[in-house]
Amino acid sequence: MSSVFDDCAVPEPSSLLGFSSNGIASDVESRTDSCLSAALDNKDTLYLAVKSGSVLICETQAGSRAFLSLEEINKFDPDFVNAIMPGIADGRSIVAVPAKIDVETLKTPYRAMDARAVLYSASLPPEEAGAVGMALSLLHWHKTNQHCGLCGSASRSHLGGLRRDCKQCKAQIFPRTDPVVIMLALRGDKCLLGRGPQFPPNWYSCLAGFVEPGETIEQAVRRETREESGIKIGRVKYYASQPWPFPHSLMIGAYCEALSDEISFDGEELEDCRWFDREEVLAMIERRHAKELRAPPSKSIAAHIMGNWLKQTA
Repeated sequence: MSSVFDDCAVPEPSSLLGFSSNGIASDVESRTDSCLSAALDNKDTLYLAVKSGSVLICETQAGSRAFLSLEEINKFDPDFVNAIMPGIADGRSIVAVPAKIDVETLKTPYRAMDARAVLYSASLPPEEAGAVGMALSLLHWHKTNQHCGLCGSASRSHLGGLRRDCKQCKAQIFPRTDPVVIMLALRGDKCLLGRGPQFPPNWYSCLAGFVEPGETIEQAVRRETREESGIKIGRVKYYASQPWPFPHSLMIGAYCEALSDEISFDGEELEDCRWFDREEVLAMIERRHAKELRAPPSKSIAAHIMGNWLKQTA
């Protein structure tokens, strides 16, 4: 008997992406306001030391790690008052703590690594990279939600950082994730790629944009592709998703069917947009393009969308 799951890929494409191997269980339904203090009193708790979108990494001959002991994090003047507890991994509490990380004075074996470096690095264990992404997203959310959106009064952290409560109107505020569609438009044996002015030199990627209120994913794919490139889209097929802590998004990857081929872009959101054939995309991924054009790094969802298209159409 056929099943609706017959065409599900194994392993899931999403599981192969950066930040996707986060093994932290938040267990928000069973939390109390004492969970953070209990974690801070537990000698087995592991810590992430963070500052301004960066995390402290310890590099030794045994490998790189972001999880630190209490003894280690105490070297960096941790701000336990503003710490959060993303959850539990392998039976141990994980606590993210703002810390004083001065890159100019850091000594071996420690160094600071920003979130994009964590994404593209092969040295940090995937489960720790996922935990870093989660922690940075949560800490940014706390930083930008100091006041209630209903009455404007100050809010404060509860449940170890998985909720904020308004002191005045008692509103409960939960962390947010902004959905973003990222899509590869296909027509014949070509795909549509563009580059924004903020991209690294020679870098081309899939088009992307935020999902607007009231939209389905498919509608967002069609609208964003039309707005950015002028290309009209028909069918849309979901591929994979990736946590994206820049600052707190979920990238929703898709393929879409181009019904037109004449490109039109404004030169502001995109500085270039054009069709690429299979051989050119493969050369970009393998870093051997004649004009030194490049695809995004391998742990990004854009690279996987492009790579899977090459594989499926080989």
